[in-house]
Amino acid sequence: MAHGKTSYVCLPCRASYKQPYPGDHDHDRVCPRCAEPLIHVGSAFAPPKRRDTAAWRTLSVLLHAGVRFHKSCCGGPGYRPRTLSEVRERMAYARATGEPFAQALVRRDLPQQPGSRKVLPGRTRPARFVPRSSTHPDSR
Repeated sequence: MAHGKTSYVCLPCRASYKQPYPGDHDHDRVCPRCAEPLIHVGSAFAPPKRRDTAAWRTLSVLLHAGVRFHKSCCGGPGYRPRTLSEVRERMAYARATGEPFAQALVRRDLPQQPGSRKVLPGRTRPARFVPRSSTHPDSR
């Protein structure tokens, strides 16, 4: 029976490779295109398209923070941010609270911070309070 494979990536080439799991006596794996070291990302990794530079930048931030894509007992690796704006939100939260970057990056939902205005679903900006006019019929 063949052993399973796991994913490795080369960030400069924006390439992903499936290779056997690392063994006790394995040497460091290198990219066949540029000879740079490959990063072990885990078996639950789905690579972005090579031309999607924003997704590869997001992936680079995750990998440099120590976040990987290993399967858990109940399925995939859990939540991972997909856009740079999601990464920025979580990095700002980590700086404000002192939480480690790797832990903040895998949070699905960020707690509401005190003093920030809540954004309503379907809106891109916070809702503003509009006072009722005294001449409005419902204001009596």
